[in-house]
Amino acid sequence: MSKPEAIPVVGIEVIPTKGGTAVFLITENKAMVIQVDPSVGEALQGALSGKTIDRPQSHDLMLHLLLGLDAVVVHVIIVDVKDGVFFARILVGQDGPVARKVAEVDARPSDALVLAVKAKRPVFIAKAVLDACDDMTEMLTRLRKQA
Repeated sequence: MSKPEAIPVVGIEVIPTKGGTAVFLITENKAMVIQVDPSVGEALQGALSGKTIDRPQSHDLMLHLLLGLDAVVVHVIIVDVKDGVFFARILVGQDGPVARKVAEVDARPSDALVLAVKAKRPVFIAKAVLDACDDMTEMLTRLRKQA
């Protein structure tokens, strides 16, 4: 499988909406939006603001499992969109004393984004996905003013 051209995400903003949560992924030239469940939106907003909670959530569990396996999230990439549904992959790296391994894991973009933010790792969007999405910069600007 050929590696898609990846565009770096330079900002992520979470805005509650009537039907859920809008997650804006901002690149240098464009902003796109992914709708997510309110609970995942809350987890992402908490991760972005550095909020810590008393009990670990599923995303914390995943990061702790990776740490226990001497593995880390290398980066996250939004790889596809079909009929308004987005698909992501998490690149996981393991660098042990004997071997070095890299694995790509399919994930929901919402979960992958929370992991990337919590692990302080980069997020990318495949150029073909970004090209297929409308530019939501103007809408993001309007929503910021309403907040």
